Amino acid sequence: MNLSTLILVALGVGILFGTLLNGAFPEAIIPLDHYLLAPLGRSFLRLIQFVVVPIVFSSLILGLTRIQSAAQVGRYVLKLLSSYLLTSFMSLCLGMTIALVLQPGVGMTGLIPVSSSSSAESLSLIGWLVSLIPTNPLEALSTSNLLQIIFSAALFGVGIHLAQEKANPFVELLESLYIISEKILGVILYVAPIGVFALISSVIATQGLGLIARLLLYVLGLLFSSALMIGFYAGVLFFLKAKPGKFFSSLSESLSLGFGTASSNAVLPVLLRDIQEGYGLRPDIASFAIPLGTALKRDGSAILQGFNALFIAQIYHVPITSSLLLAIGLSSLLVSFSTPGVPGSALITMTTVLSAAGLPLEGVAIVAGVDRLTDGFKTVLNIVGNSTHAIVLSYWEAEESIDLATQPVPTQDS
Repeated sequence: MNLSTLILVALGVGILFGTLLNGAFPEAIIPLDHYLLAPLGRSFLRLIQFVVVPIVFSSLILGLTRIQSAAQVGRYVLKLLSSYLLTSFMSLCLGMTIALVLQPGVGMTGLIPVSSSSSAESLSLIGWLVSLIPTNPLEALSTSNLLQIIFSAALFGVGIHLAQEKANPFVELLESLYIISEKILGVILYVAPIGVFALISSVIATQGLGLIARLLLYVLGLLFSSALMIGFYAGVLFFLKAKPGKFFSSLSESLSLGFGTASSNAVLPVLLRDIQEGYGLRPDIASFAIPLGTALKRDGSAILQGFNALFIAQIYHVPITSSLLLAIGLSSLLVSFSTPGVPGSALITMTTVLSAAGLPLEGVAIVAGVDRLTDGFKTVLNIVGNSTHAIVLSYWEAEESIDLATQPVPTQDS
């Protein structure tokens, strides 16, 4: 069995085991949960958090470095980043709106927020925005303040660009750090079946089968949001007369591989081949836009983070205020551009948004068991969005070329 199958099996076994405990052996729930299930689940979460800082810090700086090093295609960068920001914001608003409408977490009882989250709730919006600026980047790294880490990474990216070749040793160090962290993440994900089993068993055993109904609505809400966003991209292709039917048929292998692996990085070489040879996108645009989008463009992450944070807020009966919505929205948007393109990465970046919004990190345990059910769909959305942006760029460039060609040539007198 591959890892994805093992995680699904662990999910099913965990649900059955938790149901059995809850229904037939209620007296065994407290000792078993206290001495086995809860410690295993917390250990898995700590392992995930172990790679949060190095992956977010190194991947974001390297992404900025890749952008800044492409000075000769600065026009491409500006157009892609502006369209990335627009559609990521749309994805985020879509996910949060559907979460507010469906309210998948309303009605859950017996869950009490941990005391550590109360201090973040008392922070004013202005104070929270000011706190995003770190006074010491090393302190931000050591305390795992991920929003400050993202801010620090952006400043380092600017500094690397200004330093040019003198910054090469530092960039090489970051590349090594990212590769090492990604390998560590791969190792951690191989114990994910144990962690998923412990997390879902603990939740089902202590909360009962009512959680399954809520998680079903949670999963359906995420899938519905992803489907709507894919439909939006199909509409964009139809509006541009960019042959959406040919688009989806040409990328069928990439989409199926993305769904199976839940990894945008793994699909990159196949996607480059399919969109050039199958669909016919210009090689110069494909070779630049597709890798850039693979590194930065995560519509699925934007939908998930906003939807998930509101889901957990509803479960823990946290009032939905404008400050909370802004904190969730801003942090989710930032996180969506620094999410690694590997399976299970949502579990890593999820803690960033929850911390920024002052929500209990234990909420990750509630959704960790079903993350793999939605990860494949999020990856498919990421592939469709990335490819559509590359096609839009090619049409945008073609239109500008036509406009320039039709302009009159200035004469010597003029």
